[in-house]
Amino acid sequence: MKKRSRLAIKMAFGIVLLGVLICAVSSLIGYHQYKATIEKQYNDTAYQCAEVALSYLGMDELQEYAQAVNDFHNGQMTQEELDSYREREAYQQTQMRIETLRKAMGANDVFLFVLDRQELMSYAGTREGWEPLYYIFDSYTVPEYSYTLGDSGSFNPDYIQELYDIAVTGKRSESYFFSDGDYGYNTAAIEPVTDENGEVFALAAVEIPMVTLQVSLRQYLVYAVLVTVALIVLFILAYVMYLYRYVVRPINQIAQGTGAFVENNNHMSELLAQIKTNDEIQYLAESFMKMERDIETYINNLTKITAEKERIGAELDVATNIQKSMLPCIFPAFPEREEIDIYATMDPAKEVGGDFYDFFMVDERHLAIVMADVSGKGVPAALFMVIGKTLIKDHTQTDKDLGEVFSEVNDLLCESNSEGLFITAFEGVLDLVTGEFRYVNAGHEIPFICKEDGVYAPYKIKAGFVLAGMEGMKYKCGSMALSPGDKIFQYTDGVTEATNSAQELYGMERLERVLSDNASLSPAALLPRVKEDIDAFVGEAPQFDDITMLCLEYRKRMEEGSR
Repeated sequence: MKKRSRLAIKMAFGIVLLGVLICAVSSLIGYHQYKATIEKQYNDTAYQCAEVALSYLGMDELQEYAQAVNDFHNGQMTQEELDSYREREAYQQTQMRIETLRKAMGANDVFLFVLDRQELMSYAGTREGWEPLYYIFDSYTVPEYSYTLGDSGSFNPDYIQELYDIAVTGKRSESYFFSDGDYGYNTAAIEPVTDENGEVFALAAVEIPMVTLQVSLRQYLVYAVLVTVALIVLFILAYVMYLYRYVVRPINQIAQGTGAFVENNNHMSELLAQIKTNDEIQYLAESFMKMERDIETYINNLTKITAEKERIGAELDVATNIQKSMLPCIFPAFPEREEIDIYATMDPAKEVGGDFYDFFMVDERHLAIVMADVSGKGVPAALFMVIGKTLIKDHTQTDKDLGEVFSEVNDLLCESNSEGLFITAFEGVLDLVTGEFRYVNAGHEIPFICKEDGVYAPYKIKAGFVLAGMEGMKYKCGSMALSPGDKIFQYTDGVTEATNSAQELYGMERLERVLSDNASLSPAALLPRVKEDIDAFVGEAPQFDDITMLCLEYRKRMEEGSR
């Protein structure tokens, strides 16, 4: 048996994936927000440090040092003159105060400098030989990298444009300065220094290490992940318990209840009635209960109907046998009579049919044949057929006109025809001595006659009104002369109106052709050949009407007085 994945596991797995996604997204967002907040705090601290450093200096003194640096790099001051500035006690004291401030703030570097703007803007993308700034004061963590008045230096090339904008506009940069390289992860603040005219003549910079930021970020990330995972795990456990109680278990009860209904011969289970979730699952369970009740009712009704149908089927089988027994079915029919050969068949469309044929000796020298078709199908038509057949046979007499026979039968059928049925009928009586064939037609198909030339042809007979259609109708008798060797083929409309899958009718022309092609056959061989041709034409299409045929061959004249 194929292993099934449990619904709870599938849903829990989906929740776990969702939890992992939420954990990752929330931790990442929190990480970036926390990082941005801490970075801003560090950068603000750097600016505060730069402002404090500027407060240690007098603007006049600072301008003097800045002018000395510019004069030295422009060639207007000698190295000795610059060294005299460095050796001043005031310069040394300011340098010491800046160093003290650096240590107190935990900064990497606090420095003041002037810019060579022309060299700054001609930067071609390489640090080699590029020193756009000149130091005024510098206090660096590593003494060997510390600079003094007039020394050249460089700046992070990633922030060249921002550095230039500060020098030109005299405003702080809107972005923060961060670097992560050989000297660690640092942030820098650059504060412009302006004269009384608002012109920038120097810049103060502070670089603060952010080593603790990385530690804090790692700790934050660990804590955030742990807390988020813990919350998600608790949520998953609670939600899985909820799902099991209110979703999975009720669905399992539905599956067990429906399975028990099938396994226990449609016996109703109480499991479905126990589901009380007050949601769609309870509605589903109630729908299943209603379906089970409906199925149980349907099966009970179906059992009764099946039993009744079987009873009716058995009765129809009996009726079919009775009907067949009422029609002449023993052939050859008159083995002692050399004058005639007759054969007939009926294939009902249902268990019982409305067509009937009959043949009987009216007296020693007269043979009667009857072919009829009752309107409708099934049992009503079969019962009406029995009545019509009996009446026609009972009223047929040698000295009685066939038209009078049909007139009397018509009136009798009209008296008890509450269902409005009617019969198309043809009856003929052959005088075996003279060959005279008297006939009467009540709305039935015209017969085919095969004469000496061996060709079947339809015999034009004026059809009267159907039997049981209207009381008081009068029917006329006609006659024709048959010679020994002649044959009469009579049938019902189920032959000519047989329909194939293309809704085409078998028709008179095809019937005439198959009869003529087999004109030499005896009646017993002819009728099966016609039925084979009908079946070949119809193919897989269902049979809609009874197919009844009769063939009479007048072989020889009867000698008068021989019987």
